[in-house]
Amino acid sequence: MLDMLGHRTLTDLLEERVRRYPDKPWLICEDDAGEVTRYTYAGFAEETRAVAGGLRDLGIEAGDRVALALGNSPEFVIAYFAVIRLGAVVVPCNIRDHPAEIAYVIERSGARLLIGTDAMLERLEDVLPGTDRLVRVGRWSWDGLRVAKPWDGRAEAGEEEPVQILFTSGTTSRPKGVLITHANCIFAGEMVVRSYLLDDTDRLLTALPLYHLNAQALSMLAALTAGGTLIVLEGYHASVFWERIREYDATQTSLVGMLVRTLLARPPAVSDRRHRLRRVAFALNVTDEERAAFEERFAVELINGYGLSEAVAGVSVCPVNGPKRWPSIGLPAMERRVRLVRDDGREAGPGEVGEILVHGVPGRTLMLGYHLDPEATAAVMGDGWLRTGDYATADAAGYLYFFDRKKDVIKRAGESISASEVEAVLVGHPLIARAAVVGVPDPMRDEAVLAVLVPEPGTALSKAELLAYCRQRLAAYKVPTIVEFRAALPLTSVGKIDKRLLRADVRKRRPS
Repeated sequence: MLDMLGHRTLTDLLEERVRRYPDKPWLICEDDAGEVTRYTYAGFAEETRAVAGGLRDLGIEAGDRVALALGNSPEFVIAYFAVIRLGAVVVPCNIRDHPAEIAYVIERSGARLLIGTDAMLERLEDVLPGTDRLVRVGRWSWDGLRVAKPWDGRAEAGEEEPVQILFTSGTTSRPKGVLITHANCIFAGEMVVRSYLLDDTDRLLTALPLYHLNAQALSMLAALTAGGTLIVLEGYHASVFWERIREYDATQTSLVGMLVRTLLARPPAVSDRRHRLRRVAFALNVTDEERAAFEERFAVELINGYGLSEAVAGVSVCPVNGPKRWPSIGLPAMERRVRLVRDDGREAGPGEVGEILVHGVPGRTLMLGYHLDPEATAAVMGDGWLRTGDYATADAAGYLYFFDRKKDVIKRAGESISASEVEAVLVGHPLIARAAVVGVPDPMRDEAVLAVLVPEPGTALSKAELLAYCRQRLAAYKVPTIVEFRAALPLTSVGKIDKRLLRADVRKRRPS
């Protein structure tokens, strides 16, 4: 079967760009200290070949998994493309996670090698079963890996073979590994380029983490596909972010709700509207007033959209040159067919709530599946349709409007938090009988983590003690921000916690 993706890998795509734009700036990275690293397309490809040679000397072969515990940096992008040049598989780690959570990702993926800074490897030393497979590769020792003879070969990887395993929070207490192929990545890049009308003059700037699919698809893969320039900031800092937009002549960036609110919280400046941004890709969670204030102050539109890792990023996006119908999440994106299905299995009509189902081909326009989890894969993929677990409505013109998450996931400052994972930690405390975790509106960080707890009879536990317990077992952003103790939780007829009633009660007492 032939389609628009062809039979190409990401290495093929990179080499295509090198032949066409050898001396053009491809990658610009600025760290938090202000140090800037730049690569042309040809220089970047040479660097990936050098690092691939070092990885081969360490014994990495096609099919091996290589975990990256790196933040936004030249090393992340170089290592990503060096690993896949060998036909190996990248496993990005969320460096904000608790060491035990990172260790789970490394073990679950079966990674043979972990690449991280010395500081990160030191954090993980006590939770990994052994260190014989680890290599210390940080900014200060990167040359130690690349002194080997560059590898000029290319693995014979098929376009539907995995290029990365991306672990994502879901409805269970453990994250699932989403298998993403070369064809998936090429599809994601093409989708963004066509949806946002990008070309080789575009300069895409991101401060979102590259270990998430948002920054990968909307920035890294899109820039490579268009033949543009990728600009990566190590971290997001509201005080300088807009200056960097101007300094690097960015034409597109991607924001989440927290970034919009923190930028609005900065004192207005006469230079706010002086930039070359043509588009700002955006996804959910600001008020009508915040959206209007942002677009007026910064003279650029927020282009709303919706996607998820299992669908390989975008599902819908608002037209760049058409009506946005805010707060719509847009129309189905390129090559997308979307259905809204009611709980009774019938198609939802205009204005009716239904679960979002996305049609596609596993390994090409949808994920290949969940790593080592055929049951979970079968539960969400069947007959060519992906069940997203998210609800939406549609108007008569076909524009989609996000309604709610069926999955028990809390969105906090761009991070996805599994409520079940936090609950599992809470009920592990000997003085907690029952626990329920839900997201509640947060004026700055999208959602706060609310824990409602029932203590064991006759016991007492302070909020400070509970939070200290959680900090030892969870990443900082997953630790509950609001804690309530109750005598009982609402239950269903079969004895399960009724979160629908709990959320209704919480919203009544804590209006957004």
